[in-house]
Amino acid sequence: MNAHTSPRRRRRLGSGAALATAGVLVALSVPSTAVAAAGDTTIDLYDVNDFHGRIAQSLNAPPRDGDAAGAATLAGALQELRGEDPSTSAFVSAGDNIGGSTFESFIQDDQPTIDVLNQMDLSVSAIGNHELDKGQDDLRDRVIGGPEATRAQWDYVSANILDSATGKPAFDPYAIEEISGKRVGFIGATVDLVGQGLVSPDGIAGLEMGDITTEVNRVAADLTDGVDSNGEADVLVLLVHDGAESSAVTDLDGDGEFARAVHGVTPKVSAILSAHTHQTYVHAVVPDGGTVARPVIQTGSYGFNLGHVQLTVAADGAVTPTVAENIRLVDGTFTPDPDVQGTVDAAVAKADELGAVPLGTVDRDLRRAVQSDRSENRGGESTLGNFVAEVQRAATTRQGSQIAFMNPGGLRADIDSGSVTYKEAAVVQPFANTLVVLDLTGAQVRQALEQQWQPAGASRPFLKLGASDGFAVTYDPTAAAGSRVASMTLDGAPVTADSTYKVTVNSFLAGGGDNFAAFAQAAAKQDSGKVDLEAQVEYFRANPSVEVQRDQRSVGVHVTPTPAGGFQPGDAVSIDLSSLTFSNETDQAGTVSVSAGDQVLASSPVDTTVVDKTDEQGRATLTFRVPGAEPSTNAGAEPSTNPVAALGRASGTTTLAAAVTPAATTEEPLVVTLPNGQTITLAVTIPVAAVVDPGTEPGTDPGTGGPTTPDDGDPTTPGAGEVGVDIDGDGVVDGTVPVRADGELAFTGAEIAAPAIAAGLLLLAGLVALLVVRRNRAELDGAKEDAATRDRAVLTD
Repeated sequence: MNAHTSPRRRRRLGSGAALATAGVLVALSVPSTAVAAAGDTTIDLYDVNDFHGRIAQSLNAPPRDGDAAGAATLAGALQELRGEDPSTSAFVSAGDNIGGSTFESFIQDDQPTIDVLNQMDLSVSAIGNHELDKGQDDLRDRVIGGPEATRAQWDYVSANILDSATGKPAFDPYAIEEISGKRVGFIGATVDLVGQGLVSPDGIAGLEMGDITTEVNRVAADLTDGVDSNGEADVLVLLVHDGAESSAVTDLDGDGEFARAVHGVTPKVSAILSAHTHQTYVHAVVPDGGTVARPVIQTGSYGFNLGHVQLTVAADGAVTPTVAENIRLVDGTFTPDPDVQGTVDAAVAKADELGAVPLGTVDRDLRRAVQSDRSENRGGESTLGNFVAEVQRAATTRQGSQIAFMNPGGLRADIDSGSVTYKEAAVVQPFANTLVVLDLTGAQVRQALEQQWQPAGASRPFLKLGASDGFAVTYDPTAAAGSRVASMTLDGAPVTADSTYKVTVNSFLAGGGDNFAAFAQAAAKQDSGKVDLEAQVEYFRANPSVEVQRDQRSVGVHVTPTPAGGFQPGDAVSIDLSSLTFSNETDQAGTVSVSAGDQVLASSPVDTTVVDKTDEQGRATLTFRVPGAEPSTNAGAEPSTNPVAALGRASGTTTLAAAVTPAATTEEPLVVTLPNGQTITLAVTIPVAAVVDPGTEPGTDPGTGGPTTPDDGDPTTPGAGEVGVDIDGDGVVDGTVPVRADGELAFTGAEIAAPAIAAGLLLLAGLVALLVVRRNRAELDGAKEDAATRDRAVLTD
């Protein structure tokens, strides 16, 4: 045991805990005789991942995952844990030190983050996707190779970011650090930037991604076989900016690139320090061809934990992991380092000065979507995403913008209700993307929306695009990939496949970022030159009092397939609805209903339970039968060909066989009404009965258009202004119905021309309709009810 080892760490080593297969604060252990054996050397590695410029402390009460302990606390922990002899340990990172940062850092180009990590003596870091937010030239020329006083003093490494022209690593693939007298080779690797669209394609032009396992094994072989010009490495460690999707050890058994690397990277690599997915875990995995379990660790994010891995090197060179743990930094255990705190305070003061300017107000919170555990859900629709999209559309109206979309990964903070300052607006979008107006056909817009469902193996299965005001979509979540989008409208009018639309996106999306390749295929691109934050500032100046819009821009709909010939009375219809609510709004409970024309057909309470990783929260199922007739109870009977007899089926508890007559119908769309009053017209129709007015313009012969003679008074013989009907289907005309002068049946209400009655038009009895049947006979045959009680028959469901 080294003299610098703290009592706290000694207790962990002596606990006898086995290498964990899952957990947070867990230690590996080996027999104490092995640790203390003559000639053994211990190497202590401390690491962070996804720090994202969280230099200032940001804690909840009580602290939780996602909090930032702050750079000063991180520095204090390192000082205490590394002790007086830092040569026996190293501080390393698995990437995303900068980018996606909080306002204090990003408003100053992340220089404060570089400064504090230099103060903490960061030795090596993998290249994360956010290191490339501003492109490879910025990383090389400013962050890595800038002036001595401002550049990163640590090595940035990645073995699998390759130069497309040569196929060789475009950055240093590894770095050698001497720790406890041993040469430790840190090999870097990076999540698939291209395949997962994590950075702007323009910023990494000329680069390609190699397979993590293949490229790491290539470098590992060079280092251990003496090809390395600096000599062989005694120990190998992988710093990989990729990780498991959850803390469950089963996530390491999949076929994704990270899972394959965990098993397939050579056993010569003694530990894997991971990142990117912001998960907290400590696992132990025996690699393919190996005999010793190696730690696979991730610390969460933002400096909530400090990772610690201890490796013991025996006299014969064998490397054994002896500790793997995540040390909690937000519980007050460690004293902040005063020098680093001074750097942070200066950065905060400067940021406060830059960000204190008030811009306007919002009447309620603007928030991102959340998972069931309240962590961010980039697959959910959000009021913030829709608001930012509208801001960007408004900022590019001079370029003719009609629609705007916003990627959820570009939203890094919420906006609370009340006054909004420059800082509060700025932290929402810290990437300084410019706004680009694209010429896209309706078909390309549809394709972009289909690409919200990400490719297999993507780190997130669904990425919900925020949409600007006036744009709406319905989709079927059960449909096959590429055919889920059912309808698109802009200001109520259909978005047609062949029409061209001006669509605003940020420069990240314009280049096809986040796998939205459709945007990169635009016929024309016009970069407005306006930065996203600038657009937000201008929007608040033009609209100082913002009312947050809460309409759903995207609703999931799965409807019973329309039968051949369309829905008919008595047909059962089921509508499964989803995406009716926002996951981060609390007052959305209520009832959703569906109607056709003026008739409410069904209603249901909305289930507001949050659904993780998608936009499916806010669910309801509406079921009803198309009104007008019940399904026949005579299963063996042939259906009647007589249109009136077809209408004369039981409806509810009222027998209508002797009371109904042929009626005109029209196809009406189904309209869904959400609890907030928003209506959504579905691309599904059902037949709706026209309603007649018995007193409208009688006395015209529909066949000739000329005057008619008065009714002859015979109820079985059509007179002028009447048409005969066979009420009971026996082939004998035994009733009449009046006809208007223009040839339409005399319905009350909506007057829709009646096509040929003999064609068998069906009456929908879910809409309240007054059907006037002229009956002069006192009584039909004994099977019929008294006609006098039904001079005016009201058909209801």
